[in-house]
Amino acid sequence: MSISLALKAYRIAAWVTGVGLLVLVFYAMPMKYFFDTPGPVAVVGMFHGFLYMIYIVCALLLAERARFTPVFALLVLVAGTIPICSFIAERKVTHRVQDRLAAQNPAG
Repeated sequence: MSISLALKAYRIAAWVTGVGLLVLVFYAMPMKYFFDTPGPVAVVGMFHGFLYMIYIVCALLLAERARFTPVFALLVLVAGTIPICSFIAERKVTHRVQDRLAAQNPAG
């Protein structure tokens, strides 16, 4: 898998995981704790957990190909557990990888 394909997979995983986490935190959790409706947490929580596993795999594949430092890779992984952070991390990672690709291939 090339670095650009790994980046694309990571970007998709980051957005899907981020949206799933927002739904969990801002819809399912309030439904459970304010309206005593635990069903959405069970469904959305399981769905987010599955998506987060995919996010981890995509982030680790990209980290290996883009040669992230271990600390940066860990921060990227943790970003999938904090609402909004996966979107911020996705932008930072995308810019970092695109800058790296541009530096490796200045002609195009």
